[in-house]
Amino acid sequence: MSIMNEKRGANGTGGTHDLLTPTDNLTNALLTDMYQITMAYAYFRSKRHTTNAVFDLFFRKNPFDGEYTIFAGLTEVMAFLNTYKFTDQHIAFLREQIPTAGDDFFEYLSTLDCSQVKVYAFKEGSVVFPRQPLLRIEGPIGICQLLETTLLCIINYASLVATNAARMRLAVGPAKTLLEFGLRRSQGPNGGVSATRYAYVGGFDGTSNGL
Repeated sequence: MSIMNEKRGANGTGGTHDLLTPTDNLTNALLTDMYQITMAYAYFRSKRHTTNAVFDLFFRKNPFDGEYTIFAGLTEVMAFLNTYKFTDQHIAFLREQIPTAGDDFFEYLSTLDCSQVKVYAFKEGSVVFPRQPLLRIEGPIGICQLLETTLLCIINYASLVATNAARMRLAVGPAKTLLEFGLRRSQGPNGGVSATRYAYVGGFDGTSNGL
């Protein structure tokens, strides 16, 4: 494995990373697949939810039939981990979805944060290759399982946009000014703002996006 930098989530020792918050309010604990919550429930019922586990996030093939990928999304990942919490509204919704789970499970969810989670990652903007662990998540299996979908959602899109931007930068060379005008064709407001950010990570100089 390549050398990685260790960061920590909420209540950890991540320095300036502890001050981060997600760029939009959709990036929260409920932004996950429901089966991740039922898997966490299975761990909880079998009393395995505190067992230490390690999850590696990687990809199998470079996008655009290319030779490399630009790793992006780490800052947003750290912001998500830093603020991770199931709100009272989240818990009330999950009680309706899993009515047989029991009060003790929902109490467990309501107390979860990422203070026991360690994250090892490449620096944002690094060139990476298939099957390299972009992120390594270590901690209690209950919370790590709940993070999986959200981390994939953040990293996959961010790295795709940054990689495409880097390919354009290489195509025109370092002297040309590249401006991103993708907002009008983006996948909604959240996709537009994210694409603007990660186009910059990939080498663009500016954007039409007023935000």
